[in-house]
Amino acid sequence: MTLTSRVVLLTGAKRIGAEVARAVAARGADVAVVYRRSADEAAAVVSMVEAAGRRALAVQADVSDPAACAAAVALVGETFGRLDVLVNMASLYHQVPFDEVDAAEWTRQLSVDLGGSFFCARAAVPLMRKHGGGRIINFCDWVAASGRPRYKGFLPYYVAKSGVKALTEALALEVAADGILVNAIAPGPILAPPGTSEAELDAVEQATPVGRWGGADEIVKAVLALIDSDFITGETIRVDGGRHLA
Repeated sequence: MTLTSRVVLLTGAKRIGAEVARAVAARGADVAVVYRRSADEAAAVVSMVEAAGRRALAVQADVSDPAACAAAVALVGETFGRLDVLVNMASLYHQVPFDEVDAAEWTRQLSVDLGGSFFCARAAVPLMRKHGGGRIINFCDWVAASGRPRYKGFLPYYVAKSGVKALTEALALEVAADGILVNAIAPGPILAPPGTSEAELDAVEQATPVGRWGGADEIVKAVLALIDSDFITGETIRVDGGRHLA
């Protein structure tokens, strides 16, 4: 798929999401971003896309709410007249000891990561069908994609991201005949979380076979490759510098 005059919807407007928006706009796409609380970051993405000569839209929505997912996607369709690419990046990531995982914690994690990905895709598919196909790119995690947990305190996160991988595979089968390709990206050490110490940075580099953090551009390259391809579907691609091999 070429991106000229296409419409890309991103859930998540911060950090890596902003770089993906920049890249698809540079290739000629109009861009919509869904945000929950990051209004300033979403506005910055809109300004950046418009400065590149493309149309842009920021939509406030909580993707843990199925109705909000449907409304956000519908607004994109009404504004741009089509939707060609959906990138599900919205996610929660925080460590919670097992004994503190209550019903609210469990439900919130799965509702955002897994439910949000499904319900945004569910709303996007009819719009994609109208124009002969599309791309759905979900975001998994290198640990979940590797099929076994490695770190304590991330039980709901691990389960949710494992579900995203399964969703990617099952949904790819459901919509392949519509020309809609569904894949997932499983990032590893891409950008260090705020507050990461030098010792922690070094430890990650030591544990990563290529010996460094990847940087947002590596995710951008993977997203663009999956948009470009007309034949890859149902795959989860680990972008982790070989971390899963260590």
